Amino acid sequence: MKPRTEAEERFARLRSQPEYEEAYHAATRRITMFDDVVSALDARRRELGLTKADVANRANMPPAAVRRLFSQQRKNPTLTTLVAIADALSLSVSVLPRKPIKPSAAPLI
Repeated sequence: MKPRTEAEERFARLRSQPEYEEAYHAATRRITMFDDVVSALDARRRELGLTKADVANRANMPPAAVRRLFSQQRKNPTLTTLVAIADALSLSVSVLPRKPIKPSAAPLI
């Protein structure tokens, strides 16, 4: 087995802490949900045979903003941007329950 780097050792120590592990899984879920939304928008764009510039025009947005959304690894558009693009692609945005949350894990409001 290959020896671990110092960074890998530190990550393993952090992952052994319940609070860190919980935050890690929450972040992973959120990133996956975000990637799924962007992938669905891009799939719809391709299904309609539209270019990124076409989508930008329909959404009344700068073409560079749409290109960045579909091209960059690190992206962080606003909900307004996502809704505008979804609307331009004749889609709607919905929020659906993931699965029941244990009462002890529910956030306090």
